[in-house]
Amino acid sequence: MADSPQVVVRPLQASDKADWARLWQGYLAYYETTRPAELYDIYFDRLLGDDPQDYNGLIALVAGKPAGLTHYLFHRHGWSVENTCYLQDLYADPEVRGKGIGRALIEAVYNAADTAGAPTVYWLTQDFNATARRLYDRIGVTTPFIKYTRP
Repeated sequence: MADSPQVVVRPLQASDKADWARLWQGYLAYYETTRPAELYDIYFDRLLGDDPQDYNGLIALVAGKPAGLTHYLFHRHGWSVENTCYLQDLYADPEVRGKGIGRALIEAVYNAADTAGAPTVYWLTQDFNATARRLYDRIGVTTPFIKYTRP
């Protein structure tokens, strides 16, 4: 990866809104879904808010250009005293995939969890997400849990 441009990960800023919206729209499109336009404003405001139980957002820059994002939050867990960290969304622009953006974003979430005293970070992905799963298999552990949702 010596030829790859440096990846810089930093917290989202208000000035990132247009780039964040473009990246999040790409993330949603990958999972073949959309969200109403008004949700973009609400979610972005939450990402920038100061509620410790709300979402946090990071953006990855490649050669100074926004190229990826992740959202995460801390929450209580009934089996431990410490909070746990849920990595909600992770996305890299298709043209920069394979250049370390996903790894850099996940490692930044790991660092945020360590700083917050949350020993566990977890995330979900769909079974067809083979490219991302190759990364996840290197930096995470697959659990035997199966997710169910309310119909």
